Amino acid sequence: MPNTSPNTSATPADADHAGAILEIDLDALGANYDNLRHRAAPAECGAVLKADAYGLGSIQVGPKLAAMGCRRFFVAHLAEGVALRKILGVAPAIYVLNGPLPRTEAEFLHYDLLPVLNSPCQLEQWSGAAAARERTLGAGLHIDTGMARLGLTPVEAAELAANPARLAGLDLHFIASHLACADEPGHALNGEQRQAFHHLLTALPAAPGSLANSAGIFLGPDYHYDLVRPGIALYGGNPTPGAPNPMREVVRLAGKIIQIREIDTPQSVGYGATHRVTGQRRIATVPVGYADGYPRALSGRGRAGVAGVSVPVVGRVSMDMITLDVTEAPVDAAYPGAMVDLIGGGGPSLDEVAEAAGTIGYEILTSLGRRYHRQYINAPAWNPAHRQAQRRGGDE
Repeated sequence: MPNTSPNTSATPADADHAGAILEIDLDALGANYDNLRHRAAPAECGAVLKADAYGLGSIQVGPKLAAMGCRRFFVAHLAEGVALRKILGVAPAIYVLNGPLPRTEAEFLHYDLLPVLNSPCQLEQWSGAAAARERTLGAGLHIDTGMARLGLTPVEAAELAANPARLAGLDLHFIASHLACADEPGHALNGEQRQAFHHLLTALPAAPGSLANSAGIFLGPDYHYDLVRPGIALYGGNPTPGAPNPMREVVRLAGKIIQIREIDTPQSVGYGATHRVTGQRRIATVPVGYADGYPRALSGRGRAGVAGVSVPVVGRVSMDMITLDVTEAPVDAAYPGAMVDLIGGGGPSLDEVAEAAGTIGYEILTSLGRRYHRQYINAPAWNPAHRQAQRRGGDE
């Protein structure tokens, strides 16, 4: 049996009581980080842990990556940064990608969190905080080169380059931008964004550059600059769609069969009678549904693995259950209590599940439900002291 992370209250009985097991291989995650780090070298490799480490649990993923040598972590929200600081302790740098909301400076400083500044207003806010405290404050700076979401516009970045005094009191840890089409290597916007980023980076006061996300790392050294920021690739998603996945599988979701229905007369299966059986079939019911993050869009489209045999989801995915046609699977492998692979293992990969559901692996991971019994393979030793709020110099 895999080791269960010592910071959970899980017991062997929990697995018996649960309708599905979510296995998270932290060694595979560590291997993925190592892979990306070597591909990006000599650039530094950070890690994106927003949305609770893409749904896999920052409380386990964070210490694993820190043990691998990761020293820069990225989250989306201030609350995520606070939680991660309590997990990781005082050493790593933690950047909040959304930047500081009004009147949050004290919390940033108390937990030694670093904002990524996305607008002139945020730049003025953080520079003002530095002046009020008569100290230099660290931050990242985000410039928009083609996403039209967050970041200084090219005009705003040019104005800042012409008036660098607006950065008074700030220590820029990096200047970043975000690629819109990195998972399409041939897309013209990749090169356009890189050129725009390079132009603005050289015009602004000297600071390390950061452009590449997971897929961007695979666009080559011209995109690496000084710091890369992988996310989905760490968790086993394919950063090179259309090509073999270079990352190791991190997630395996296996559900338990709770009933086998032998059908030998024409009848329908599930809500709406969307699937009809015309001959002798074996239908397995598995207690996983859209309440668990298994998409309803997989109704009649998803597949699962039973003893190496791919079997279809038949009928509609309901809140708590799916039904599988296991007629072609070995009888001694498809019985009440037996496990079927819904993601990974002997079943479809994360990206195959996403494709069948008409979405992306990011959404599948971040939707994984809390009713699953979670097992973490080779979780690092947990230091309870990390659970205390700690600071690396914040004075408020």
